[in-house]
Amino acid sequence: MIKNKEVKYVDLFAGLGGIRIGFEQALKTAGLVGKCVLTSEIKPHAKRVYEANFCEETHGDITAISANQIPDFDVLLAGFPCQPFSAAGVRKGFMDTRGTLFFDIEKILKAKKPSAFLLENVEGLVTHDRVNPKLPIGRTLTTILNSLKGMGYFTTWAVLDSSKYGVPQRRKRIYIVGCKIDEIDLEAFDEKQSCLEQVFDKHPEESLYIKSELSKKLFSCYSFQELWGKQIKDKRGGENNIHSWDLELKGPVSPQQKDILEELLRQRRRKTWSGIKGIPWSDGMPLTLDEIETFRPQSLFDNAMTKSDYKKNLKHQLDDLVSKGYLVYETPKKVSENYSTKGYNIVVGKLSFSISNILDPKGHSPTLVATDVTRIAVADRKGLRRLSVNEGLRLFGFPKNYRLEKLVKYTEAFDLLGNSVCINVINIISQRIIKALDHKTKSKRALVLKANCLDF
Repeated sequence: MIKNKEVKYVDLFAGLGGIRIGFEQALKTAGLVGKCVLTSEIKPHAKRVYEANFCEETHGDITAISANQIPDFDVLLAGFPCQPFSAAGVRKGFMDTRGTLFFDIEKILKAKKPSAFLLENVEGLVTHDRVNPKLPIGRTLTTILNSLKGMGYFTTWAVLDSSKYGVPQRRKRIYIVGCKIDEIDLEAFDEKQSCLEQVFDKHPEESLYIKSELSKKLFSCYSFQELWGKQIKDKRGGENNIHSWDLELKGPVSPQQKDILEELLRQRRRKTWSGIKGIPWSDGMPLTLDEIETFRPQSLFDNAMTKSDYKKNLKHQLDDLVSKGYLVYETPKKVSENYSTKGYNIVVGKLSFSISNILDPKGHSPTLVATDVTRIAVADRKGLRRLSVNEGLRLFGFPKNYRLEKLVKYTEAFDLLGNSVCINVINIISQRIIKALDHKTKSKRALVLKANCLDF
């Protein structure tokens, strides 16, 4: 319950303090004041930024802090480590040391018994360790929810996408809330749309512009507006995808070869090939010359060609693409040691290009991940450029007066942002937590007033 219009809270795994900011914004809307009694964060550059912005000392490793040393508080806030449950990681869950940090939250909740909590994590937590695909959630989330409910909390959870709540970033996260007083509804929030051009800098710094061969090639083939929303990948197809062979980045490619590459890109993912080859299916299987011949009609080259000449020509085209680095000649994945048949495959890789996504100013950004953010670009009249740190802050809803750029390096800034929360979503959830707590407080005050009247 809320006493003297003050709400005490702890900020665990604090990062940049995004959960704290969203919670404080909701308190201000309700006419309340917040007081942080403990902040825990172990990453050095996160601690430096947090202390500079909030002018408060941060404590270190939460596992080294005894619950009995923590002052009493009303609400626990925690964006506990997401890597153990993230699709971007190896998804070890509770087998990972970081995954067990939830149990440190559990210890604090048991010892301090706050009125409410707000937890945030990646969407992958929902299905992590799900033994039956028909079940809505996995064993990891089930364990967490059972633990929270067992401590007497009305517990609810939801996966929310920040792009629906005023932040132009598609970022789905699970939010788990609990309250000792009442169940908190996490449905039917008011939605608010936004787009990237609202957060883009009007006068970007020159140092952000990318001077590379890829940038030159892109602008020699496309206008800056034609590049909006394009992806630069050899792994997938589609009209919004630009491939290395479209730009001839690795050498000249004939129209015939482009046609072969695009068809191979589609065919290599068909599951029928695993049955034909008698091997386990993998996403992107190398195909032999004979297999490629079945979907490359002879008329592609010359109707007058004999079948033998066509096959020789096809092999010549494929081997030329191998020599230039567009294709690789390899054995399939997931095969036994005695499987010797090789085939042609598209050369792909997560870091195939220095840029993988060019943002559409009228749309949303993909989920910003610390490891991939430098491969996202903005195209304007002056060329391709990286996102600025301030643009990154706005993509998470940080207030204008938040300082980050001059406190850490560019890579450190986006490392922190990639693991941060969308403040807008924290704000709307926090409003409902506060409403539940404040409603109970007001109800109790009403009972006290009524009792006093009876005494007279």
